[in-house]
Amino acid sequence: MNTVTAVPPPSYAKIILLGLLQILSWGGSFYLLGVLATPIAADTGWSHQWVLGAASLGLLVAALLSPWCGRMIAKVGGRQVLSAHSLILAAGLVMMALAPSLPVFLLAWVVLGAAMATGLYDALFTALGALYGMKARPVIVGITLISGFCTTVIWPLLAIWNTAWAGA
Repeated sequence: MNTVTAVPPPSYAKIILLGLLQILSWGGSFYLLGVLATPIAADTGWSHQWVLGAASLGLLVAALLSPWCGRMIAKVGGRQVLSAHSLILAAGLVMMALAPSLPVFLLAWVVLGAAMATGLYDALFTALGALYGMKARPVIVGITLISGFCTTVIWPLLAIWNTAWAGA
């Protein structure tokens, strides 16, 4: 007989932390170019279409890697995959920030696509569902409600930082 050990649901503090981490993850990937595409194009001389197209490349990579990430969550657990997400996201953001050329910028978005696959809603909710089963529903709702403020938080911060860096 297959028995499953009941895992207590996470505390409100952990749900809030996961929601805040989702804000940073979405803001550092999917929503990033909503504010920074024009300044990046202006600073580098790359066309606006190529800069925005890089995000499409990242989304394509995320879509292609998502099934593999689901299998990895099932095999090794969500914590390992979600932990890898933060490292991959950081690497992609550093690559993007230091990109000396458009090909390196595009490669950075390939890395960011891998980060999106390993840490945005698909991976997180899969990991929570695997861990908590039907008890994951209120946890997922709480995280979604918090992370729904991503653009409200991230876009003004990015605009302020961009203005501060441009003036420095």
